[in-house]
Amino acid sequence: MSLRITDRIVLEDWEMTEHFVQSGGPGGQNVNKVATAVELRFEAARSPNLPAAVKSRLRRLAGRRWTKEGAIVIQVAETRHQPRNREIARARLADLVRKATEAPKKRIPTRPTLGSKKRRLKAKKTRGDVKAMRGRVDPEG
Repeated sequence: MSLRITDRIVLEDWEMTEHFVQSGGPGGQNVNKVATAVELRFEAARSPNLPAAVKSRLRRLAGRRWTKEGAIVIQVAETRHQPRNREIARARLADLVRKATEAPKKRIPTRPTLGSKKRRLKAKKTRGDVKAMRGRVDPEG
């Protein structure tokens, strides 16, 4: 079951591996028997479906979840149901890749207005005058 991100980006099953482990927290008698937490591993660096620009943005967005081998590891243990944890992990991966597909806007440098320059200089002058009043007091004056 492939994971559709956008119209042009589809992650194939062979790029993702799921590993189920026991999760902590409440669970009653089943907590030590059932592996409900999921660890989803996506081989992002080797993925032929991701453009290079998306991979670089994805690496920055993933942060600590990006491994040295170039994989993204997402761990989910929110619910006590394995299928639901699996859905949550796949949704998080899809959101992460979707964010990486959006190219950041190029910043257009702007210049300060004449009024803002004058206000800044007036504030500096006022502050300087206040500080100039501080100092030694002349006993004769």
